[in-house]
Amino acid sequence: MTVNDLFSEVYKMYGAVTRARNCFLYTKKGIRLTDLFQEDGRAILGWAGGNAYTFMKNAMNRGVSGSFITESSDRVEKAISKLFNSNRQIAYFSNKADAIKYALLFSKESTIVWKPWSTFQQDISSVKSIVFVPTFPWTDSIYIVAIQKDLYSENIELDDFAKNKMKIPFPLQAGIARSIYNLIEALSERKETDWFIYDSILTKYWTRKGPYLFPKVPKENYDKFILHCLALGIIINPNYDSPSIVPFGADKGVFTKLKNSPFNC
Repeated sequence: MTVNDLFSEVYKMYGAVTRARNCFLYTKKGIRLTDLFQEDGRAILGWAGGNAYTFMKNAMNRGVSGSFITESSDRVEKAISKLFNSNRQIAYFSNKADAIKYALLFSKESTIVWKPWSTFQQDISSVKSIVFVPTFPWTDSIYIVAIQKDLYSENIELDDFAKNKMKIPFPLQAGIARSIYNLIEALSERKETDWFIYDSILTKYWTRKGPYLFPKVPKENYDKFILHCLALGIIINPNYDSPSIVPFGADKGVFTKLKNSPFNC
């Protein structure tokens, strides 16, 4: 099932989404849905975006909405350097494949696609090339490659993918940068104890690694499982190969219907 198929099913069952907050979507029919898809991880910090939207709005209010260089055009680079505890040069791409190919130009042995709360958390500063998906919902087609700055300068001639790089407007840069600082704060606050409280229900259908849920349901039955969950007010990742996400801060009762109406794998 594609993302568009999923959202079409949400609309058919519950009407338009009228509000989004934390891990919940509120619909025209007055139904609250629990979101485990979370824009494939881009909304893992919550749909409200913390104060990241405020920073984006402030930049827009100043009319600084083009792709020209501004006084703070390096703010995303600074935020990512702090996140990965190392000086980084960054580049934006519109698709994951190009981002990974670009990252591999600088290091085939030390390149990862990084997720928050992943197993790479402890020694991330030593990784030479990192592909990072922004934790900001307004970035559905943006991938950031973060290269160790000294490595970047040494290999500047390897920039074969320069034509595929993208520029993004400053207000969006402001929002992304703020969301990264929010992520840094969340990394020290969210822990295993926030995720395992749902295991008694969720681990029947998923293998959990940190906040990420990898399906146990056979692939041939997965679309049926998506619709089963949706009928119970739960939105999961439509892509079998990408994890769903534990709904941080949600009451355990959001999965009562799934417990009482189990899916037969």
